Amino acid sequence: MYICICKNVTDGQIRNAVRDGRVRNMRGLRQELGACDQCGKCAMDACRVLRDSLQEKQHLTGNEPLAATG
Repeated sequence: MYICICKNVTDGQIRNAVRDGRVRNMRGLRQELGACDQCGKCAMDACRVLRDSLQEKQHLTGNEPLAATG
């Protein structure tokens, strides 16, 4: 599903970026995938997918929780 239409970013791309360790927060999401830096309408959905992905990664690896903000 497309999360950021302006930059053509999908939820799968966000999940993969988190899983690969390329994205750990919203700043990283903007830098890595370009999401949320155009009109900003996707920010809440992108944050939700990012947060869920970080929680899933933490659950699977047993590591400390990662921050979804900033």
